[in-house]
Amino acid sequence: MTKQEIKFLDGPQNRWKDFKFAFSVLFEFIKGFRTLHFAGPCVTIFGSARFKEDHPYYKQAQEVAGRIAKLGFTIMTGGGPGIMEAANRGAKAVGGRSVGCNIVLPHEQFHNKYLDKWVDIKYFFVRKNLLIKYSYAFVVMPGGFGTLDEYFEALTLIQTKKLSGFPIIIFDKEFHKDIISHIELMKQKETISPEDLDLCLFTDSVDEAIDHLQEKSIKAFGLMPREKRKWWFFERKY
Repeated sequence: MTKQEIKFLDGPQNRWKDFKFAFSVLFEFIKGFRTLHFAGPCVTIFGSARFKEDHPYYKQAQEVAGRIAKLGFTIMTGGGPGIMEAANRGAKAVGGRSVGCNIVLPHEQFHNKYLDKWVDIKYFFVRKNLLIKYSYAFVVMPGGFGTLDEYFEALTLIQTKKLSGFPIIIFDKEFHKDIISHIELMKQKETISPEDLDLCLFTDSVDEAIDHLQEKSIKAFGLMPREKRKWWFFERKY
């Protein structure tokens, strides 16, 4: 987090500092809106920044992103290395659109080179909202705390109907086996409803993922036409 964000989360500040922080957040949202407004319809792919290009998860993310891009979706990621880079790379390899919402950190991360368009965001919560806002589906690859945070936020928003029932596809059942078991436990303990298990698909099959995406996203919601840019907003093609 930035020093400004740390101070904000440290407890009550004086009113002027909170006011300035609120305007800083507003600016970040507006910057994101202007950059990503014409990007969609998107599918956001979450995953670890730590996997190198020779890792099987990296190669799988490339394949998945390429297949999704061929359906007409823009591939959106957090814009960084690892799974994010693999997904953006997979989209570009098939001539698809590729965008990123990159987080600004002191020593990392830099946006990857496979992006048609990207925006650098200072605050994690702003970035997370932008990744969710423009997406018709979410793909979760193996990752760490950040990936699980993004996955469960999207899942919670869909469960509580704050977000339309877009599909969530989680790859690698072996990697996520303990999460699958815990979700089943939550169902047994009645902290979630049985139908909540239908909100996401755990799979190892790219074909199954694509079929699920076509059924639950394209057929259910349709692909939105790309909005025309307006010269009086100084909006340019990318």
